[in-house]
Order: sequence, then C-alpha cells, then structure tokens
Amino acid sequence: MDEKTHTFRYTVHGEDFLSAGEASMHAKRTLKELGYSSDLIRRVSVAMYEGEINMFIHAGGGEAKMEVGENEITVTLIDWGAGIPDVDMAMREGYSTATADIRSLGFGAGMGLPNMKRFADELTVSSTVGVGTKVVMRFAIRNKE
Repeated sequence: MDEKTHTFRYTVHGEDFLSAGEASMHAKRTLKELGYSSDLIRRVSVAMYEGEINMFIHAGGGEAKMEVGENEITVTLIDWGAGIPDVDMAMREGYSTATADIRSLGFGAGMGLPNMKRFADELTVSSTVGVGTKVVMRFAIRNKE
C-alpha cells in the first residue's frame, strides 16, 4: 500500500437485511467525493457489494475495510462464518450454497465471487472451514476524473 493511505472501516451487519449494502454505498460516496473516475467507483462498489451480500447470506456479517492509496484501492472483507469448503468451486459462475429462502429474495445466484473477480484487478480468497473467510480485492488507480 502507498505511503499516503486513507483507511475506511465498515461493519457489515448480518441480522438486518435492510442494512446489506451500506458499506459499499458509503465507499461509493467517499470515492466520488475524493474525485475518482466513475468506472473505478463502479468497479469498487459493485465488487464490495457482492462481498457484503456474501457475508450477510453466508456468515452473518463481518467487517469491511477500504484502503485508498495513491496507486491502488484495496478492499478487505473478513467474516467469521462457516468458511468456504472449496474456493475453486465457489468461484464458478452459478455455484451457490444459498438457502431457498435467500434465493426467493433474488440473491444466491452464485455470481458473488465471480463478479468480485471480474471487477477487481486482483482477488485473493482465503478461507478455513469453521473459522471464516478473508477476501482481498485490489483496484489499480489509473486516473482521476
């Protein structure tokens, strides 16, 4: 991370469905205020939203951190849920372990991790069953608007 880094921390609540997405909305607003390009803001906020929804659905919440440096933005998502038994399988489009109740709400289509990979310049997922999951996404800053 760059020397001039600004860190923003968010709690992802797992018990309030209406709060899902608040961290990514706040991050989007912050990046807009800082003058970043609409493309970068979209990529960060969409990827972060996907991660938030995963934490809500599968882990009962967690923590999100966005570090804004001179050359990159790093988003780190940490939860203490059940963990992902097979990360490679979870990265496949359409693979989901979401319950029928979650699917009936329009979530759990198995696109969360694939979309995070699509929008981030770099994605790292580490998970331990019974302990939780850590997702790190990096986004290169190419220009400001």
